[in-house]
Amino acid sequence: MLDRVLANEIGQTLENFRRSFDRIFESSYAPSRQSGGNTDGSEWVFTPTVETGWTNDHLYLRVVLPGVTEEDMNVTIQGSQLWIRGERRVPEYFQKGDGTFHRGLTYGKFERILDLPAGLDVEKMEAQLHDGILDVSIPLAAAMKPKQIRISTGEKRRELVAA
Repeated sequence: MLDRVLANEIGQTLENFRRSFDRIFESSYAPSRQSGGNTDGSEWVFTPTVETGWTNDHLYLRVVLPGVTEEDMNVTIQGSQLWIRGERRVPEYFQKGDGTFHRGLTYGKFERILDLPAGLDVEKMEAQLHDGILDVSIPLAAAMKPKQIRISTGEKRRELVAA
């Protein structure tokens, strides 16, 4: 029993340290903020993790959003920015107050604003949410796609004559 209590206490201390550290980085490098004074973490705005990748045809974005449903989020383009907004809601079993739970996720509203490079065909952008992952695919405009330049052979190289 004492081992369990001690392990739980150590786990909670480490989790509090991790959350404090995350808040420092989120406030320094990402658009996150605290919107209320709750100490249970339910009012913290969190910043979802984003991965990006390029091919010769598309820009791909992957946003990690565990526990977020399609109804709880919104993806829009405004100018050259992609806005991903929504809310990760606290599950009902946490709200009832029955039992003891350790929450490792931050709940509340989120917002990611990503600056998109020029040369994308945003009219053909697609977004799909599956298994807590939002995959966004934006094709490159035809003018931006790599184009192979044919090299021709011709006359022998002329010698340059100094004047």
